[in-house]
Amino acid sequence: MGAAMTRKLVQAGHEVTVWNRSEGPVQALQATCDVAAFATPAEAVLGNQFAISMLADGPTTERVLLDPAVLAALGADAVVCDMATSGVESARRLNAVLDAAQIRFVDAPVSGSVPTIEAGQLLVMASGSASGIAAIEPVLLAFAKRVMALGEAGAGQAMKLAVNLVVHSLNAAVSEALALASAGGVEFSDAYDVFQESVIAAPFVNYKRAAFLDQSLPPAMTLALSRKDLSLINDYAQSMGIHAEVVGAALAEVSRACESGIADRDMSALAGFLSNGAAI
Repeated sequence: MGAAMTRKLVQAGHEVTVWNRSEGPVQALQATCDVAAFATPAEAVLGNQFAISMLADGPTTERVLLDPAVLAALGADAVVCDMATSGVESARRLNAVLDAAQIRFVDAPVSGSVPTIEAGQLLVMASGSASGIAAIEPVLLAFAKRVMALGEAGAGQAMKLAVNLVVHSLNAAVSEALALASAGGVEFSDAYDVFQESVIAAPFVNYKRAAFLDQSLPPAMTLALSRKDLSLINDYAQSMGIHAEVVGAALAEVSRACESGIADRDMSALAGFLSNGAAI
């Protein structure tokens, strides 16, 4: 996701510096566009007006962005924008520390994946500093179709968890439906043709067809990250006193799939896991 965003930013004429925890993705990125890479996040953000992060989870994001060296490298007019699914509490902690350092923070998780970025159709759910959102919005529109402002820091994460509740529930439902159809003698591809011609032909169903039918494709979102998201949703729902039983069931199902050894596969691999009779 971060690499795809970077390519779109460079294409739009922005100067971009990057840092990543592992070197391989950086080298692959530099083979496709002109970016300067640095050994530390502090070096990468030094002198830049905007710092955009897209890391795997909240704890990692906090460790990177709240490092004293990073805070010292960020200028007074800088805007820090976290675009990962980091969780509501993580966004609030980031906002508190950055605000105390007089650095504007934008909590801006997204709906979409790499193909969505490449098409310029990503949806950004932004919250936090109003002036920060206004300042960074033209930059984000290099790869997004819209930036929706939703209130104080944490609101963007809450909205993203709500969206992902539907996404992961749909993924589980499609996976179970394919397993059921397969058990009745229907090929996955034929079943998917029916899905797309029926009332369930939601954008997600259409978008994920290739992944469900061809497990050799690179994962857009792994089952491990699905489990992370579902855990965030489940924990947040419980903290707010919301009985989200669908989330609990999906989390249990995805957790079983991860524990079977396919955590690094695309979330659509859940269908094959279920159709093999391991769980349904």
